[in-house]
Amino acid sequence: MASSTYTLAVPSSLRHLHKVRRFVVQHATNANFPEDAVEACKLAADEACTNIIKHAYEGQPGHQVDIVIAVDPHRLVVRICDDGKSFDDAHYSEPDVAILTKQGQSGGLGVHIIRRLMDQVEYRTRDGRNEICLVKYRK
Repeated sequence: MASSTYTLAVPSSLRHLHKVRRFVVQHATNANFPEDAVEACKLAADEACTNIIKHAYEGQPGHQVDIVIAVDPHRLVVRICDDGKSFDDAHYSEPDVAILTKQGQSGGLGVHIIRRLMDQVEYRTRDGRNEICLVKYRK
């Protein structure tokens, strides 16, 4: 299998997340990733885009979220970029899921979920652009 790259840009609105999910599923499935890996990539990309829209762009319309999928024989990489407020991964601490569940709190688990679903997750900011890189290796 040769390396392939695919791109998608969506407006910064939660109502466009279905396009992101469909895009990820299409390319992960076409690359013959197993169903559980396809679902993990779909959910992680959805969570990452949701965080960008809600936190980096503070729910403000008029921005763009760029998604690039790169597939090679060994892995699928989803890069999601924005120009909103950056996420400081160095100051993130894992939530206590048991406490959050007991308190009935919804939300606050996006980064935790992304890290559990993907094999590798990296956050970068350069030249005013933020990027989250999600990697799923072929097993």
